[in-house]
Amino acid sequence: MNPVRLVAAQEWRLMWRSHVARLALVMVIALSALAALTSIAHRDQSDGLRARFQAQADREFDGQPARHPHRMVHYGHFVFRPLPALAAFDPGVDGFTGNTIFLEGHRQNSANFGDVRQSSLLARFGQLTPAFVLQVLGPLVLVFVGFGAIARERESGTLRFLKAQGLSAPRLIAGKTLALGGIAAVILLPALLSLGWLVAGEAAPLPGAVLLAACYSLYLLFWVLAVVAVSAMARDARSALLSLLGLWALATVLVPRIAPDIALAATPLPTRLETDIAIHEDLRRIGDSHNPDDPHFAAFKAATLKRYGVSRVEDLPVNYRGLVAMEGEKITSQLFDRYSNAQFASQKQQSSMATGFGLLSPAIALRSASMALSGTDLDGHKRFLEQAEAYRYAIVQALNRLQAEAVTYADDGNRNSDPEAARRVRIDPKHWHEVPDFAYRSATLGERVQAAIPGMAMLLLWFLAGVLMLRLAARRVGEAL
Repeated sequence: MNPVRLVAAQEWRLMWRSHVARLALVMVIALSALAALTSIAHRDQSDGLRARFQAQADREFDGQPARHPHRMVHYGHFVFRPLPALAAFDPGVDGFTGNTIFLEGHRQNSANFGDVRQSSLLARFGQLTPAFVLQVLGPLVLVFVGFGAIARERESGTLRFLKAQGLSAPRLIAGKTLALGGIAAVILLPALLSLGWLVAGEAAPLPGAVLLAACYSLYLLFWVLAVVAVSAMARDARSALLSLLGLWALATVLVPRIAPDIALAATPLPTRLETDIAIHEDLRRIGDSHNPDDPHFAAFKAATLKRYGVSRVEDLPVNYRGLVAMEGEKITSQLFDRYSNAQFASQKQQSSMATGFGLLSPAIALRSASMALSGTDLDGHKRFLEQAEAYRYAIVQALNRLQAEAVTYADDGNRNSDPEAARRVRIDPKHWHEVPDFAYRSATLGERVQAAIPGMAMLLLWFLAGVLMLRLAARRVGEAL
């Protein structure tokens, strides 16, 4: 039998005899399987709930009776972000950023109702995902199972005995690596099965699932190489365990925890209150459609009268109030876009800085690639906000245009004093039916892969670092034989 396979087989027998190794392996497999089942159930429940609420919101909007168009502007509309299929594997930022937006005139609302704010037991338990198990618990199990792979041989004095039998250091290292790699494959198996189910049953993109599997395989393979290398270079098993636990804590807990705080301190964001105050100050400076003496709208009125060749707004062929509403919505939306784009730019800078810490932590590198491939990263949330805002603006301007074209200026001015005018300004509800439903367009596979490239590149660097560590460890073991 091949010496490498003999070493691996012997290592597997030793692992199986260890109660700690058996218990740790069984627990992580059970957690991984449970995480896969609950995450898929949670994703299906959440996506189904969003679809039902979206259909209900569409029906209620379409079912409104005859109203003044501007009343419909303030009635508003809800839109919900549908979950990508791979969100069951890695929910990413979705549970924290929110998934629902209320659309109304003169305002650009933020998303709300994130899963982590809900009290549902399923929502809480849904945070135990296959991604979390593999990113955090998988490496810990590999540490406990493999910390003594080489150090144990050194402590028992069997290294020279192995040399006498003709076993070289590279073959010994290869056999130990193969044994621990087999354990990593077992840990990865439930997650791979869940990805297969998402592809077959949830229409997840196969290339994206394959890339996800490759990223997690590379991540666990790095830990396999690191565990064997540290075990080979440590003086004894206790030193190897302490060193590996320190590496695990630093890479999966400490650095991922402080990286966002450092990014936030480097690029602070204004609070919601500060942003609202700044927007209102800018609106007063740019133009207030409710102020008849506002310079911007005084100029807008003069330009409108000149364009239609009349001297009074009463003589316009359209309702001037509707034109003012359209102009007001245009300038406020441009202002909202300017502030939101500045916020997105700051958030992107924060995200890039936090991702850069992937050079210090393979867990951060993996998390970045995983969220991007799953479609649950910050770019996915930004895409939803931008599409929702474009939809809001189109709806509001369509309703303002109805006010300008379907309601006369005289009736609009007399609707609060003349019952007949109030009746005439309520236009046919068929116009609400003509408003198209919101259709979210998720990122293409190419866009997801492009977003995942930095994380995947850093994962590859960590793998190469693991290979280098293993080569150095093999040289040290060779000197000891």
